Amino acid sequence: MTAIRVLSYNIHKGFTAGRRRFVLARMREAIRELDPELVFLQEVQGEHHHRARHHAEWPTTGQGEFLAEGVWTHHAYGRNFVSAVAHHGNAILSKHPFSAWENIDVSNNRFERRGLLHATVAHPAAPAGLHLICCHLDLFEHGRSRQIERLVERIAAHVPADAPLLVAGDFNDWRQRISAVLAQRLGLVEVHSAVHGAHARSFPVWFPLLALDRLYCRGLTPRSAACLSGQPWRKLSDHAALVAELEGPAELDRPEVRKSGSPEVL
Repeated sequence: MTAIRVLSYNIHKGFTAGRRRFVLARMREAIRELDPELVFLQEVQGEHHHRARHHAEWPTTGQGEFLAEGVWTHHAYGRNFVSAVAHHGNAILSKHPFSAWENIDVSNNRFERRGLLHATVAHPAAPAGLHLICCHLDLFEHGRSRQIERLVERIAAHVPADAPLLVAGDFNDWRQRISAVLAQRLGLVEVHSAVHGAHARSFPVWFPLLALDRLYCRGLTPRSAACLSGQPWRKLSDHAALVAELEGPAELDRPEVRKSGSPEVL
């Protein structure tokens, strides 16, 4: 079996809680020490002209490119919110080449601009293609429910049933309702729950109470999972990071996905 090390992290646009300090360079050091092959990032600032003028350490590239530089030679950024001076969204960093990627708008209103960043990579554990989806869902449950339907539709239509799949991000699911839906509809397994018997409490990082951040898999076997809320993480973003190791591909044992039409690649 070939192991895959994965990290998911809401980087809060490179700031500590309350945007008191800009710590993107320290985030990069912390992520690199873990050396994951695949990194799912949320709240990634692609550009912000005003903040760039006020922070000497602001990178000359987008934050995803800054974090990836020299280690993750392949990266994709899906901008969700766009204004005259800034844009931000989700990003995926990979040590393996992308065969395709696409950002799908799943916004429900003009205040919360959300997207599903869907990519495929050729990985030793999945030479035919490993599917990756990075997301950050709405704050309110009604909006999240609609976005989960869009996620189900996307996977049913674009991810073959025998293709290994990882879905990671900030689900804002403080009532912990989403995992049962994804298990029933898509056969997705939440990795931290599979290893430890419960979702990881990841927010706020200094006193984790809410299980907002998740890593789901299908066609892969969870081997380890950790919620990183100790040092140095508690002095970085307001979210804890999730790191996991998986093996694959695993035999799929899941209910038939409800779908219309045949699956197709991106």
